[in-house]
Parts: sequence; C-alpha cells; structure tokens
Amino acid sequence: MDKISILWADDEMDLLKPHILFLTEKGYDVTTANNGDSALELMKTKSFDIVFLDENMPGKSGLETLSGIKKLYSGVPVIMITKSEEEQIMEDAIGSQIADYLIKPVNPNQILLAIKKNLENKRLISEKTNVDYQQEFRQIGMSLGDRMDYKQWAETYKKLIYWELQLEKSTDDSMYEILTMQKNEANKLFVKFVEKNYTNWIKTPEVNAPVMSNSLLRKKVFPLMEGSDEPVFFLLIDNLRYDQWKVIQPLLTEFFKVVDEDSYYGIIPSATQYARNAIFAGLMPSEIESRFPKMWSNDEDEGGKNLYEEQFLADQIQRMRKTFKHSYTKITNYHSGKEMVDNIPNLFMNKFNVIVYNFVDMLSHARTEMEVIRELADDEAAYRSITLSWFEHSPLFEAIKKIAEKKVKLIITTDHGTIRVKEPIKIVGDRNTNTNLRYKQGKNLNYDKNDVFEIKKPEDAMLPKLHLSSAYVFATGDKFFAYPNNYNYYVNYYTNTFQHGGISMEEMIIPFIHLHSK
Repeated sequence: MDKISILWADDEMDLLKPHILFLTEKGYDVTTANNGDSALELMKTKSFDIVFLDENMPGKSGLETLSGIKKLYSGVPVIMITKSEEEQIMEDAIGSQIADYLIKPVNPNQILLAIKKNLENKRLISEKTNVDYQQEFRQIGMSLGDRMDYKQWAETYKKLIYWELQLEKSTDDSMYEILTMQKNEANKLFVKFVEKNYTNWIKTPEVNAPVMSNSLLRKKVFPLMEGSDEPVFFLLIDNLRYDQWKVIQPLLTEFFKVVDEDSYYGIIPSATQYARNAIFAGLMPSEIESRFPKMWSNDEDEGGKNLYEEQFLADQIQRMRKTFKHSYTKITNYHSGKEMVDNIPNLFMNKFNVIVYNFVDMLSHARTEMEVIRELADDEAAYRSITLSWFEHSPLFEAIKKIAEKKVKLIITTDHGTIRVKEPIKIVGDRNTNTNLRYKQGKNLNYDKNDVFEIKKPEDAMLPKLHLSSAYVFATGDKFFAYPNNYNYYVNYYTNTFQHGGISMEEMIIPFIHLHSK
C-alpha cells in the first residue's frame, strides 16, 4: 500500500519540525510549503491525500488558499490550523467545506487523529463495526433460541436492521453475508411464532396480543389527542419499512424530535386492501364486509379495493364518540402532492389530519415492471437509497417542513412492509384465485403444506369467506407463489422483486414513529 501523502502549509515550519518527524516515523510522506501560493503550485505537480493549512500566512491567507484548493481539488480533505478563535473565521472555514479545524498549539496526537478521522475512518469504522457485530451476533442468536414474545421480536428485528445498515458501509462483505444469513434464520423462526399465535391474537386481542392494524388508531393515535390542543398529523406512507424509515430519519431531525420510535403488527394478508382498510375502519376485514357490504371489495371483485378509507375513518371516529374536527387526504401522484403542500396551512384548523402517501408502494411495483428501476434498486441498500432520494425531493418532504412550522404531533407509519422474494413455490388454483404473489385466497387450492401458512377457516382470522370451501394460504419468509403452467416465466420475472401480502418481519413489524415539531 502506498504511503499517505500529506501537504502541510505554514509560514512557521521550523517550529513544526517535531510534528513532521513524528508523522514521518508513523509512515506518512510529508511535503511542506511556507505560503499559500507554494502550496497550490505543489498540488499541481503532486497528488496529496490530505492538506494541513495554516490560516494566517503572508501573501494568500489560509481561507484564500483553501478556496483555490477546493476549486481545483475538491475531493482532497483540508484541515485548517489557526491561532485565532474568532467565530467568523471558523464559520468561513466551515462554509468553505473544511474537513476539520484545529487551534494552535496542536500536539502530534491531534494531527494523527485528524488524519485517521479523514482518511482511515472507513477502514477503522468497518473493523470496529465487524467486531461489535460479532459480539451482538451471539446475543441475537441466543435470543432467537429463546421463546420471545411480540415485543422481543420487534426489538430483535430493529437490532437486525441496525446492523444491516451499519454493515452495508463495511469494506468486509463477509460480515454482511453473515448478517443476511442470521436475518433469514430469524425470519424462519418469526414465521413459526406468527403461525402459533396469530389466530389467538385475533380471537383474544386483549390477552398478550400486540396492537394490530385494526386497533392502531384506537390504542396508539387517539390517546395522543387527549389533554392537548396541538394538531395531530397521521402520515401513512404506503409500504414504508423500518429500514426505509431509518434512512429518511436524518432529514427530519432538523425539524422534528423523535418522541417515540415504536412499532405495531400488521394483519395478514399484509396487503393494502386488508391492512389499510382495517386501520381506518378500526375493524377486521370480515367486520368491515359485514358493516359495509357495499363498500368492501373482495379479491375477485373488479375495481379499486381502497376507495372508502375516508368513510371508514369517519365511522370509526363516530363509533369512538370522538368529536374532533378531522381531514383525510390521499396522494397518488406528484400533482396532488403539490396541491397538498399548498393546503397545509388550512389543515392546522383540524385536530386530526390523515395523509396517505402512495409513492413507496408505486416504487416497489415500478421496480418489478421496469428494467431501469430494477437496475437502480438492485438490492436492499439500493432500494433504501432510491427511497431516500425520492423523499428528499418529494412534495411530501415539503409538506412535512411546512407542518413543522407549528407546534404539532406527527405520526409516521405505514400499513404493511415488503420483502425481496427469492424462492418460488408452486401452487394451483382455479381462475378466480387472486393474483397476489404472497397470499392466495380461493377454493380447491393445491400446494405443499410445508411451504405455506394455512388458514383453512377464514373466520378464525376474521377474514371474508367467499365460498364454503374458501381458504387462505400465505407465503412465508422470502418465498413467492408461481403457477406450474407458467413456472419459468414467474421465476425469471419475479425473483428478487419486492412483494407483500405474506408473513415476514419486514411485512408485519410496522414502524410507528411519534415526532414533535421543534
């Protein structure tokens, strides 16, 4: 490996000889200059990895030299060194994108730390992250061997996402591969946990059961409005997983403080038609069908399946005997998003404002159907990155910044997550069987029982029963359904696409973030 090359510009180099000797003994190649012009000339003839720059030199000042360096060599980190502690100089230097700022007199270890922080940080962070995850790997493994409850499963999922986000920055791919294997193992055990407990959660929701889609507003949102005059904004970003929340979170911290980073469990099927209607109605799907027979659409019915969310919400508010003024806004395209931004000032008049934003769901479908989006979001990290890029430039972010101008409570959540599917499993059904790749609902379904989670009696999960022999089957982990008569097409087209409707931590453990404007 080549020596790290340092340029140090200072008009008092004689006083810095001990520092130069120290760095040379540490294996660094140090070139010196007595003024800014000499430093710039040296940079034209030799490549440097980092520059130490005195602020107060004869001729070109440190800030003027810094400006020249940034114009020509913007990628080279520059450490400003000065005797001055004037705030204006610090601000000018920071505004000129210095990498660090040191006050004289400096000691050799300060210099060494600045070098390592700016040039070796990726390697050092990678090594430390790998060591820390190795320790956590054993602890997570031990937890997976225990009989965890729904709260512990949610915490374990958050830990796995934390390490996934840390290790994707690592220069050592092997640890990321180990994390992926541990996450897959966790999902297999999570599926068994859900299979064992799901129908009990539905039948006896008050007995050791998590908050689920149908009880979300009643248990976690409406209580936030009690004893407070602050408006509550309930933002549901369709398909937003916990890892996607974590990548957009830093953009929001300038405007909001996170009061609570919680979660709830989505119902199955983990699909918009079921989960989101359950949220706004405050009812399970079979209850919605019974109460609103003309508004509920089953899988085999034509037309939209989420056309009456606003009516369901109003009905739930009335049933709960709440009297607050509320609004409901659904955004499905850029134009309606811009209109919403303009309308934010009017929403402050309401106690409760619901905003449903559909972009992430559209992104996952576009990734399946459009080759260019597949290439841009080739894996989990890239999928998170494209979500972040969209959010940063979206009308939604504009709206959130406007919301932050007043004292408000903001809830960010979703109705279900999504998982990247990899393993095809065969299923046979009649022509009325629904098309979702993660769950099937119908009669005379033929499949391998070892591949799926079955609900033979829909009433056990409070799901609509279309026919006397109707059943529901769910793909688990990263599996997806494929028909034998067109098997190769399904496998080639849908492998590595993001799907929802089945059972996995990614689909069912839903972020529920409570924020307060600063």
